[in-house]
Amino acid sequence: MTGYDEDVVIIGSGFGGSVAALRLSEKGYRVRVYEAGRRFADEDFARTSWNLRRYLWAPRLGCFGVQRIHRLPHVMILAGAGVGGGSLNYANTLYEPEAAFFADPQWPGGIDWQAELTPYYATASRMLGVVDRYPHTGPVERIMAGAAEDLGVGDTFRHAPIGVFLGMPGVRVPDPYFDGEGPDRTGCTLCGNCMVGCRVGAKNTLVKNYLALAERRGAVIEPLRTVVEVREDPSGGYLVTTERTGILRGRGRRTVRAGQVVVAAGTWGTQQLLHRMKASGALPGLSDALGTLTRTNSEALDGAIATRVPAGTDLTHGVAITTSFHVDERTHVENVRYGVGSNAMGILATVLVPGERSLPRRLATVLGRAVRSPIRQARLGSLHRWSERGIIALVMQNADNSLTLSLRNRFGRQVLTSRQGHGEPNPSHLPQAHRAAEAIAARLTAETGVPADARGSWPEVFGIPLTAHFLGGAVISGDPARGVVDPFQRVWGHPGLHVVDGAAVPANPGVNPSLTITALAERALSFWPEHGEADQRPAQTELR
Repeated sequence: MTGYDEDVVIIGSGFGGSVAALRLSEKGYRVRVYEAGRRFADEDFARTSWNLRRYLWAPRLGCFGVQRIHRLPHVMILAGAGVGGGSLNYANTLYEPEAAFFADPQWPGGIDWQAELTPYYATASRMLGVVDRYPHTGPVERIMAGAAEDLGVGDTFRHAPIGVFLGMPGVRVPDPYFDGEGPDRTGCTLCGNCMVGCRVGAKNTLVKNYLALAERRGAVIEPLRTVVEVREDPSGGYLVTTERTGILRGRGRRTVRAGQVVVAAGTWGTQQLLHRMKASGALPGLSDALGTLTRTNSEALDGAIATRVPAGTDLTHGVAITTSFHVDERTHVENVRYGVGSNAMGILATVLVPGERSLPRRLATVLGRAVRSPIRQARLGSLHRWSERGIIALVMQNADNSLTLSLRNRFGRQVLTSRQGHGEPNPSHLPQAHRAAEAIAARLTAETGVPADARGSWPEVFGIPLTAHFLGGAVISGDPARGVVDPFQRVWGHPGLHVVDGAAVPANPGVNPSLTITALAERALSFWPEHGEADQRPAQTELR
């Protein structure tokens, strides 16, 4: 039996799903993309992070914004939502990982993965419009360079590669990237609000490249559709059931039959779906390795904040991330900023406390600071003009640590939970991050003349680190005992099912992973045959 409703259904429209939408449309497949979030025009994004309905993702509360926040016992996760996925609220920072990432033993043998992916990194960089080095220097960039010098690692300081159309600030021009086939673009105004959503139209989100080109080639994108089931059809292909995203469950439920399915719902969404389908028996062939090697990029979010807004110094001017340095060979630090008025994430910030202390002693440290210097701590902790007074330090490592995720029942629902996994324990704090935050705080004071302190986060006080780069759990492997997808990112045991998002990434890259996810997806999709032609990829039985 044939007669599929769609040749390919793609679940999610982030970096992997967008690559799949374009490349499969180019190869003649009928493609339908389901996206749980809404579609945004540039003017639809929140003006600041206080516009919670347009900024936060909480459908049951009527919030359909770009910022997802999830919590597990061992980590708090920041992710994206909407047509374009994480590109809508990521910091448009596009590094290639260093050699240690490709040396991880989880990568399937017989392939030099760094060399294999080199041309796909080049393609991804071209498609995402990477500017190799952020071209401006201001107070934040000087502070970061000084902090690196103070830590003895000044030779590692550099300006970041970014995916932004710089152009003439505020000036709209015809598509500068794809010979006029893409949308018009507007030059960056350096407002700093990249992570709230670029209202200018300068940020190279997936809506401006892969998705725009995919829709021109016939791909259909359905926003506000949540996939609730993927089931193998005994007569061939897969049955994909969706419902309307919103407060109430089960509304507008419908099922389509697809020849193949690409799962690219982001690591959280992909793991949720696959775990539930394995538990229900809808996808019985899924590997028992599902959930293992879930990575947090060994990440921490700390920073520094001044007691007041420095006169004559604008810390918000620039794109979200502009520079970085290495504290040591495996620890990478980037500055992060929000624009004027986007102060909501300051709710998470608090005193930087020694992570090796017990929880009661960490809480006592926070209380003790408040008692000893109440006025200073009130100023530091105030959300008033928070984004104008501080610098966030995003700290990432290529360390080999992981979590293992599984399902548990909570109030009659199956939800994800975590435990420590393979390798080193996933860290609850990073001493290197604390040193970096303290160095940045000292340089912030030196640059501005305003007293500043290093800052941590409330989740870290409770032993729960923050990550903006949740990865793994359905990783690439050489056999199904060690991972969920084969070297072509086909799901072991279900070769018509594919995982092409961050869930397939097998190790901590130690840098922002968006370019790597895109390059892996480009490689995986390059092996698909043209529609109607024979598949030249080896059968999974030949790979074992």
